[in-house]
Amino acid sequence: MVKRQATRAERMRERLTQEAARIMVEQGVKDFQLAKRKAAGRLGAPDTRNLPQNREIQAAVVDYQRLFGGSAQRARLRALREAALEAMRFFSRFEPRLVGGVLDGSAGEFADVHLHVFADTPEELVLFLVENDIPFDIDERRFRFGETYVFQPVYRFAAGDVRFDLTLFDRRGLRQAPNSQVDGQAMRRAGIAELERLLANPPEPEAL
Repeated sequence: MVKRQATRAERMRERLTQEAARIMVEQGVKDFQLAKRKAAGRLGAPDTRNLPQNREIQAAVVDYQRLFGGSAQRARLRALREAALEAMRFFSRFEPRLVGGVLDGSAGEFADVHLHVFADTPEELVLFLVENDIPFDIDERRFRFGETYVFQPVYRFAAGDVRFDLTLFDRRGLRQAPNSQVDGQAMRRAGIAELERLLANPPEPEAL
Protein backbone atom coordinates (compact mmCIF):
# COMPACT_ATOMS: atom_id res chain seq x y z
CA MET A 1 0.00 0.00 0.00
CA VAL A 2 1.33 3.44 -0.93
CA LYS A 3 1.82 5.62 2.09
CA ARG A 4 0.07 8.97 1.84
CA GLN A 5 2.41 11.93 2.04
CA ALA A 6 1.74 14.41 4.81
CA THR A 7 0.18 17.67 3.73
CA ARG A 8 1.83 21.00 4.36
CA ALA A 9 -0.63 21.69 7.18
CA GLU A 10 0.12 18.33 8.78
CA ARG A 11 3.86 18.92 8.57
CA MET A 12 3.46 22.32 10.20
CA ARG A 13 1.31 20.83 12.95
CA GLU A 14 4.00 18.22 13.64
CA ARG A 15 6.70 20.90 13.75
CA LEU A 16 4.57 22.95 16.15
CA THR A 17 4.07 19.90 18.35
CA GLN A 18 7.78 19.14 18.55
CA GLU A 19 8.78 22.77 19.11
CA ALA A 20 6.16 23.28 21.83
CA ALA A 21 7.38 20.13 23.57
CA ARG A 22 10.98 21.31 23.38
CA ILE A 23 10.03 24.69 24.84
CA MET A 24 8.18 23.05 27.73
CA VAL A 25 11.13 20.80 28.55
CA GLU A 26 14.04 23.18 28.04
CA GLN A 27 12.45 26.38 29.35
CA GLY A 28 10.24 24.88 32.03
CA VAL A 29 7.08 26.33 30.48
CA LYS A 30 4.07 24.69 32.15
CA ASP A 31 1.22 26.30 30.21
CA PHE A 32 0.31 24.47 27.01
CA GLN A 33 -1.21 27.54 25.36
CA LEU A 34 1.89 29.63 26.05
CA ALA A 35 4.12 26.87 24.64
CA LYS A 36 1.96 26.73 21.50
CA ARG A 37 2.14 30.50 20.97
CA LYS A 38 5.91 30.53 21.46
CA ALA A 39 6.32 27.62 19.05
CA ALA A 40 4.14 29.28 16.43
CA GLY A 41 6.13 32.50 16.72
CA ARG A 42 9.46 30.72 16.37
CA LEU A 43 8.29 28.83 13.32
CA GLY A 44 7.05 31.98 11.63
CA ALA A 45 3.37 31.08 11.91
CA PRO A 46 2.04 33.31 14.72
CA ASP A 47 -1.47 33.46 13.24
CA THR A 48 -1.90 29.78 12.47
CA ARG A 49 -5.08 28.08 13.61
CA ASN A 50 -3.65 24.62 13.02
CA LEU A 51 -2.36 24.23 16.57
CA PRO A 52 -1.78 20.78 18.09
CA GLN A 53 -3.88 19.50 20.95
CA ASN A 54 -2.47 19.36 24.47
CA ARG A 55 -2.35 15.56 24.43
CA GLU A 56 -0.19 15.65 21.28
CA ILE A 57 2.29 17.96 22.96
CA GLN A 58 2.29 15.91 26.17
CA ALA A 59 3.13 12.77 24.19
CA ALA A 60 5.93 14.67 22.45
CA VAL A 61 7.26 15.86 25.84
CA VAL A 62 7.49 12.25 27.04
CA ASP A 63 9.27 11.26 23.80
CA TYR A 64 11.64 14.22 24.07
CA GLN A 65 12.59 13.30 27.63
CA ARG A 66 13.13 9.67 26.62
CA LEU A 67 15.29 10.58 23.63
CA PHE A 68 17.32 13.46 25.05
CA GLY A 69 16.96 13.32 28.83
CA GLY A 70 18.77 10.04 29.28
CA SER A 71 20.06 8.94 32.66
CA ALA A 72 20.08 12.50 34.02
CA GLN A 73 16.33 12.86 33.50
CA ARG A 74 15.66 9.44 35.00
CA ALA A 75 17.76 10.30 38.05
CA ARG A 76 15.99 13.63 38.48
CA LEU A 77 12.60 11.97 38.10
CA ARG A 78 13.45 9.41 40.77
CA ALA A 79 14.70 12.14 43.12
CA LEU A 80 11.45 14.05 42.64
CA ARG A 81 9.37 10.93 43.27
CA GLU A 82 11.33 10.17 46.43
CA ALA A 83 10.82 13.77 47.61
CA ALA A 84 7.12 13.46 46.78
CA LEU A 85 6.84 10.27 48.83
CA GLU A 86 8.54 11.90 51.81
CA ALA A 87 6.20 14.89 51.57
CA MET A 88 3.12 12.68 51.20
CA ARG A 89 4.03 10.81 54.36
CA PHE A 90 4.58 14.11 56.15
CA PHE A 91 1.17 15.41 54.99
CA SER A 92 -0.55 12.06 55.46
CA ARG A 93 -3.36 13.55 57.58
CA PHE A 94 -4.44 15.46 54.44
CA GLU A 95 -4.66 12.26 52.33
CA PRO A 96 -2.25 13.54 49.62
CA ARG A 97 -2.35 12.42 46.00
CA LEU A 98 0.50 12.90 43.52
CA VAL A 99 -0.42 14.34 40.11
CA GLY A 100 1.32 15.74 37.04
CA GLY A 101 4.70 15.15 35.47
CA VAL A 102 6.33 13.54 38.52
CA LEU A 103 3.63 10.87 38.36
CA ASP A 104 3.42 10.35 34.59
CA GLY A 105 7.21 10.44 34.08
CA SER A 106 7.47 13.60 31.98
CA ALA A 107 8.99 15.74 34.76
CA GLY A 108 12.29 17.37 33.92
CA GLU A 109 14.79 19.81 35.34
CA PHE A 110 12.27 22.55 36.09
CA ALA A 111 9.45 20.38 37.44
CA ASP A 112 7.68 20.94 40.74
CA VAL A 113 6.08 18.21 42.81
CA HIS A 114 2.31 18.67 42.51
CA LEU A 115 0.13 17.23 45.26
CA HIS A 116 -3.60 17.35 45.83
CA VAL A 117 -4.42 17.52 49.53
CA PHE A 118 -7.77 17.44 51.32
CA ALA A 119 -9.14 19.11 54.44
CA ASP A 120 -12.44 20.36 55.85
CA THR A 121 -11.15 23.95 55.90
CA PRO A 122 -8.10 25.78 54.50
CA GLU A 123 -7.20 26.82 58.05
CA GLU A 124 -6.30 23.21 58.87
CA LEU A 125 -3.53 23.15 56.27
CA VAL A 126 -2.33 26.67 57.02
CA LEU A 127 -2.05 25.87 60.73
CA PHE A 128 -0.14 22.69 59.97
CA LEU A 129 2.35 24.58 57.79
CA VAL A 130 2.81 27.30 60.40
CA GLU A 131 3.21 24.84 63.27
CA ASN A 132 5.93 23.04 61.30
CA ASP A 133 7.77 26.29 60.43
CA ILE A 134 7.27 25.88 56.69
CA PRO A 135 7.33 29.24 54.85
CA PHE A 136 4.80 29.22 52.03
CA ASP A 137 3.13 31.34 49.38
CA ILE A 138 -0.57 31.22 48.58
CA ASP A 139 -2.07 31.33 45.10
CA GLU A 140 -5.07 29.83 43.36
CA ARG A 141 -5.63 27.70 40.29
CA ARG A 142 -8.64 27.09 38.09
CA PHE A 143 -9.87 23.54 37.59
CA ARG A 144 -12.62 22.07 35.46
CA PHE A 145 -15.09 19.51 36.75
CA GLY A 146 -17.23 18.50 33.81
CA GLU A 147 -18.66 21.78 32.54
CA THR A 148 -18.00 23.65 35.78
CA TYR A 149 -14.90 25.72 36.56
CA VAL A 150 -13.78 26.34 40.13
CA PHE A 151 -10.80 28.02 41.78
CA GLN A 152 -8.85 26.13 44.42
CA PRO A 153 -6.21 27.51 46.83
CA VAL A 154 -2.61 26.53 46.14
CA TYR A 155 0.19 26.52 48.72
CA ARG A 156 3.79 26.59 47.49
CA PHE A 157 7.01 25.99 49.39
CA ALA A 158 10.49 24.60 48.81
CA ALA A 159 12.48 21.90 50.57
CA GLY A 160 16.09 21.77 49.45
CA ASP A 161 16.15 22.00 45.66
CA VAL A 162 12.60 20.68 45.26
CA ARG A 163 9.58 22.97 44.92
CA PHE A 164 6.22 21.73 46.11
CA ASP A 165 2.81 22.80 44.88
CA LEU A 166 -0.12 21.76 47.11
CA THR A 167 -3.64 22.28 45.80
CA LEU A 168 -6.25 22.09 48.54
CA PHE A 169 -9.67 20.51 48.04
CA ASP A 170 -12.35 19.75 50.59
CA ARG A 171 -12.78 16.14 51.64
CA ARG A 172 -15.42 15.54 48.98
CA GLY A 173 -12.75 16.19 46.36
CA LEU A 174 -11.30 12.75 47.04
CA ARG A 175 -14.21 11.20 45.18
CA GLN A 176 -13.85 13.21 41.96
CA ALA A 177 -10.63 14.33 40.31
CA PRO A 178 -10.71 17.47 38.15
CA ASN A 179 -10.37 17.21 34.38
CA SER A 180 -6.85 16.99 33.03
CA GLN A 181 -5.54 19.81 30.83
CA VAL A 182 -3.94 17.14 28.66
CA ASP A 183 -6.92 15.08 27.51
CA GLY A 184 -9.97 16.39 29.37
CA GLN A 185 -10.42 13.13 31.27
CA ALA A 186 -10.33 12.78 35.05
CA MET A 187 -6.83 13.64 36.24
CA ARG A 188 -4.72 10.69 37.26
CA ARG A 189 -3.88 10.68 40.97
CA ALA A 190 -1.64 8.36 42.99
CA GLY A 191 -1.64 7.76 46.72
CA ILE A 192 1.29 6.74 48.88
CA ALA A 193 0.95 3.01 48.19
CA GLU A 194 0.93 3.47 44.41
CA LEU A 195 3.95 5.76 44.51
CA GLU A 196 5.81 3.26 46.68
CA ARG A 197 5.11 0.57 44.07
CA LEU A 198 6.26 2.88 41.29
CA LEU A 199 9.56 3.55 43.06
CA ALA A 200 10.04 -0.14 43.81
CA ASN A 201 9.38 -1.14 40.19
CA PRO A 202 10.52 1.67 37.87
CA PRO A 203 9.95 1.10 34.16
CA GLU A 204 12.99 0.04 32.18
CA PRO A 205 14.42 2.70 29.84
CA GLU A 206 13.39 2.09 26.27
CA ALA A 207 16.10 1.08 23.83
CA LEU A 208 16.64 3.60 21.05
